[in-house]
Amino acid sequence: MLSLPQYLLPEGMTEMVFLLLMATSFAGSLITVAFGIGGGGVLLAVMATLVPPAALIPTHGVIQIGSNLGRALVTFRHIFWPALPAFAIGSVIGAGLGGAVAINLPPEWVQIGVGSFVIWSVLGKPPRDVRDWPVLVGAVSSFLTMFFGATGLFVAIFTKSQRLPRHDHVATHAALMTVQHGIKTLAFGLLGFAFAEWWPFIGAMIAAGFCGTLVGKTLLNRLDDRRFRLALDAVLILLSLRLIWGGLRQLFASG
Repeated sequence: MLSLPQYLLPEGMTEMVFLLLMATSFAGSLITVAFGIGGGGVLLAVMATLVPPAALIPTHGVIQIGSNLGRALVTFRHIFWPALPAFAIGSVIGAGLGGAVAINLPPEWVQIGVGSFVIWSVLGKPPRDVRDWPVLVGAVSSFLTMFFGATGLFVAIFTKSQRLPRHDHVATHAALMTVQHGIKTLAFGLLGFAFAEWWPFIGAMIAAGFCGTLVGKTLLNRLDDRRFRLALDAVLILLSLRLIWGGLRQLFASG
């Protein structure tokens, strides 16, 4: 039977849960390579059922830094740099405002919020006319990401508004999300989240995600995009409904 080093496992995490999360990180990066978005939402939805709520958003953020940074480096020459400065300023503002509230958010509301946000990401239609709002997009998305983690869809609408070629879109979105998750992680560190216990786990998740990126580059061009997107949306919605149900049960039980 496979036995993992104990230093890889945060307190209370079983080997089975660890391996499942590694597989999800691999699959999430593979999905993102194919469609430019979606993998972070899948990872967040699965982590939310297996990781303590207080650690969910901070650890997911660091893992997403690794995922997006790797993608940004691979496509570095395609990054549309003018989109970054104002977005980064807005991200600092949004993370600062959201951080003061997120630390004190009850666990059941985290679950309900994450589930609702992922469903909105799948079914909703964020505003499209955001080309000239980089500070506002950075502030709003970073405020939301302090609570819900995966705001890539919202940021992707801003990136799309720049009317960039495909490779430039993927590269710029990756760079914007690296900035946002980096600022968020710094904010959680300043607010007192103890990352030390989670670093080995986070490192393993980033490594698994990088492997998913490499495999995805060679395999995903063969998939049927329409069917895969339908399956992905179905999985996201089912996981989100499970999260909302679990949060509501806790909320009513505590009430």
